This record gives sequence, C-alpha cells and structure tokens, in this order.
Amino acid sequence: VAQSTEQVSAAGQRNWLRDGVHAVPRQVMLLDKPYIGAINGAAVGAGMDMASQCDIRIASDRARFGMTYARVGLVPGDGGCWLLPRIVGLSKALELIWSADVFDAPEALRIGYVTKVVPADHLLDETRAYARKLAEGPAVAMQLAKRLVYRGLDASFGEHLEQAAHAMAIA
Repeated sequence: VAQSTEQVSAAGQRNWLRDGVHAVPRQVMLLDKPYIGAINGAAVGAGMDMASQCDIRIASDRARFGMTYARVGLVPGDGGCWLLPRIVGLSKALELIWSADVFDAPEALRIGYVTKVVPADHLLDETRAYARKLAEGPAVAMQLAKRLVYRGLDASFGEHLEQAAHAMAIA
C-alpha cells in the first residue's frame, strides 16, 4: 500500500529525531559525572533543551533562554517537555513552553532554572572553579547520589529507600 508524501515525511521526521538527534540527549542522561552548563548567550529552542540536559546551569548576565518551539508550531523535541517540569515545576514549564517567551538570566535564576548568574567575563572561570570543587569531592558518593536523584524522580519512596541502602553499602 502506497503512503502519501505527508505520511512518509512525518515518519521520516520521527525516525530522524529518534535515531539521530535523540542519541545525544540519551547519552547525556547516562553520564554519571556532574554535567555543568556555562551559558553565555541565547539558549532558545533546541539550545534550551540542551541546557536543560545539564545537571547544573551557570549563566552569564548576557544569557537568554526560551522554549520557542511554539512560535513555529512545534513542540520541544530534545527532551524539553520531560526535563523542564523537573527543573522549574509543572505549571512554570507549561507556561514557558506555551508562551514561547524569551527570558533573561535574572529570571532564570528566580525560577530556579539556573543555579547562579555571573558577569559574562567571569563565566568560564566561575564554572571551572565550581567544576574543580566538585572534582575534589568524593567521586563515588557523588556518582551514586546523582543516580539516586534521577532514579528517584520515577520511583516510589520505598523503592528510593531500597536504592539508597544499596548506594550506602557501596559508598
């Protein structure tokens, strides 16, 4: 049975995302080490999806953010609809996705999207210093804590406590 061009196009787009573009966020989410983003410009659309994949985001005072997909009739395609509610809460995530508004670094800090805002000329130094501080910490405990945090988002409290008991035995 022949498919219309529209059907092939939609299937092709889905497969291209699933088999190509989505390989990056899938791999990022498997990282056991802290994944820290230094944002010094516009992180909009896919850029905000990429920033959302970071465990911690440090922004310069020049950074801007926006889930702008709705402006062109699309949805966040690289995990933004899964990640953003976990970062800023359900209602705020929906507001940001539906409005497609661009917001600045102070607003990102206010809503908890970024951890810190620093002057642009200090961004890399501040981010590297923070990364060094983490690197000097107990690597195994940090790795296990990261796993517990992310797995805990989808686990019951009892399951989480069981996972924590295993992690404590390892640590």
